[in-house]
Amino acid sequence: MSYSFKPHQRYRMPTHFGPSLGPRQGPNGRRFACIDTPKDLVVKATFMADPSQLESLLPPGFQLREPHVVNISFGYSKEIEWLAGRGYNTFGVTVPATYQGKQETVHGDLMLVLWENMADPIITGREELGFAKVYCELPEAQFTGDQVICRASWDGCQFASLTLSNPKAVTEEEFPVGPPSEGLLHYKYIPKTGAPGEADAEYATLTPADYPNGQVDQLMVGEGAQAQFRHSTWEELPTLVHIVNTLSDLRLGECVRATVTRTSGGKDFSDQRIVR
Repeated sequence: MSYSFKPHQRYRMPTHFGPSLGPRQGPNGRRFACIDTPKDLVVKATFMADPSQLESLLPPGFQLREPHVVNISFGYSKEIEWLAGRGYNTFGVTVPATYQGKQETVHGDLMLVLWENMADPIITGREELGFAKVYCELPEAQFTGDQVICRASWDGCQFASLTLSNPKAVTEEEFPVGPPSEGLLHYKYIPKTGAPGEADAEYATLTPADYPNGQVDQLMVGEGAQAQFRHSTWEELPTLVHIVNTLSDLRLGECVRATVTRTSGGKDFSDQRIVR
């Protein structure tokens, strides 16, 4: 007799061994509180950009919203509960956007791509949440002299970097904030087997901006930042070259914000939802 699926349990392939373990479902179905952990370091810079180039990257139903900028962010997470205290790193690119659904309109920031250096969060985030996640190597941020340097590579080929200059500690009142956002927007796309160009799933999802357990430990502001995407060959980046070279072609202008934040606590992203 074949197995049956248990109701209200989270499954991913392979389903043959029962409900899956991950960020939103631990052993025996337990949830993770995310009260004091993870410990996160985020290095982020925002650059003015050409709206015509950004518009070409928007999925159906999305429109740019002002300001016309690109946000580049490197994140370094430690003490993650669902990984039994381990951590992983991320590198994301977002743009302010509005999604017009059939029933609602959401003003947020569209996640164009999110690199991570561990398979487990990539798989869970793509399948369950709809994040546009892919893999790369992400060493720890380098604090040297008056700079913070973040790097991304694949199989030894460094394809991107972000260098933030002269960060100084500030208070919450002095910390620069971007335009209001309802959260991170995503475009979930799962291809249909044996039918190129057709999808099994294709819709927008939202990560609400609320982080009820988030605590700020340190805030820093840099004098500026430089971002670089290295134009690469297919031989160097056989599965990423189309992403990296498109980003390398963006005409980035003035850096309008450069920040470093250290925080504690978070959420398990079970509040992720489809935008109707």
